[in-house]
Amino acid sequence: MKPLVLTGWMMPDFVKGGFADMALHLAFFRFIWGPQPSPDQLARYLGPRTDQQQGAHWSDWGGYWKLSENRMHRDLSLAEFCQQYETVELWFDMRPEAQLKLVWLLDYFSAYPEAVARLRLRVLEHEMIGLGPNALSKWRPLLDSAIERDLATASAAWRAYRSPTPEACFDLLRKDLSALPLLKPVLRDLLEELPSISTGLGATEMRLLEMIASGWANVNPLFHFREIRQTRVFNETELGYLLEGLAFGPRPAIAGLDEELRNRDNLGIRHEAMLRSRLSLTEFGKAVVAHKEDFSRHNPINRWWGGTHLTNDCMWRWNPALVKP
Repeated sequence: MKPLVLTGWMMPDFVKGGFADMALHLAFFRFIWGPQPSPDQLARYLGPRTDQQQGAHWSDWGGYWKLSENRMHRDLSLAEFCQQYETVELWFDMRPEAQLKLVWLLDYFSAYPEAVARLRLRVLEHEMIGLGPNALSKWRPLLDSAIERDLATASAAWRAYRSPTPEACFDLLRKDLSALPLLKPVLRDLLEELPSISTGLGATEMRLLEMIASGWANVNPLFHFREIRQTRVFNETELGYLLEGLAFGPRPAIAGLDEELRNRDNLGIRHEAMLRSRLSLTEFGKAVVAHKEDFSRHNPINRWWGGTHLTNDCMWRWNPALVKP
């Protein structure tokens, strides 16, 4: 039987190209932004189907179910469904969101040894986003079958990221994480998104300000020129929210962000307002870029970093070492 693929980025090649019987994207949760889902929410998502809303069960994120030999088993728990296959391949690339999903799934599977015996990990050192048609005909990443050694590392990383402080994640940087070779750079990228000790802003927020200072007035290059932005943690929607935080506080660092963006409910309105915006730095923003002002001393901070709730009264910072509130 062809394998089952669990992935952080869906490619039609998996099924339409004949590589896999079924591919599951598992895209319902995004662990980068907002409070973490509860253990009960995660358990319901991965467990047997009951009365979940559409999208709230793992099987809702599969492609080409009609072609699957196991389409009659889609109401099982994910672990039970995996046991219908001889091999289950994990395709999660080097993006932070993908690696967080990988450690989440490995932590889940650690309680199901019969499923673990079927797991195989692809080591994806390149992003899957942007791969064209027939990519699998010429790209077949290294297959790692020693999953058992990865489970402890994955569980430690998953618990650390969901902890109420970033300390456990920082401690992991000092440990051997070679069982999951793409994990340590991701943890470092995530930690750099904690507020800086000098500016009160994370790496992406500072790069947005620096790009605007360099003359990038439109949002498209801020969002999509990643080789210039040099950060990879947040998606386009989340980058928009970061811009709002920089523009709409009591002492804004950015001018020119369209006021319609204060309406967060309508995605169409948000998109059009983003495109209309022409951005520049305020005098305060220039001082922040010059490391002469701390943004957090003049504006409210209220966001989540994994399981850590960052507020003005509880500001974990990055120096580039962890600094307690």
